[in-house]
Amino acid sequence: MEYGKKVWIFPDAELPPEGVDLIPGHESVIITNTGDKDAKVRFTLFYEDKEPVSFNAVVKAKRVRCLRSNRKSDFGKYTADFGVQYAIMLESNVPIVAQYGRAEPRAVNFYTTPGYCE
Repeated sequence: MEYGKKVWIFPDAELPPEGVDLIPGHESVIITNTGDKDAKVRFTLFYEDKEPVSFNAVVKAKRVRCLRSNRKSDFGKYTADFGVQYAIMLESNVPIVAQYGRAEPRAVNFYTTPGYCE
């Protein structure tokens, strides 16, 4: 059975500093594909002061994938820069469930949030 939506938006993304103690700073988008087809997901990143950029990722059928914004293997040449505010839009060919997570060492906490979806 498929669960989820095809479009997700996370309006509050920002790569925190790496941190040194309990929680290493990072952010990620976690995508779950419960269906029988691979999800072809288009990421579009929106910025305050420059044009949007896009790239693609695949989440295999009946799998979960965590994409870290500071890893070139996940975000390619669009890896996030520390302290830059941006938003993330996901567009998938099949329904997916998506979540944004940030480990914030400045406040020593970790939080996740579901995005807006249609």
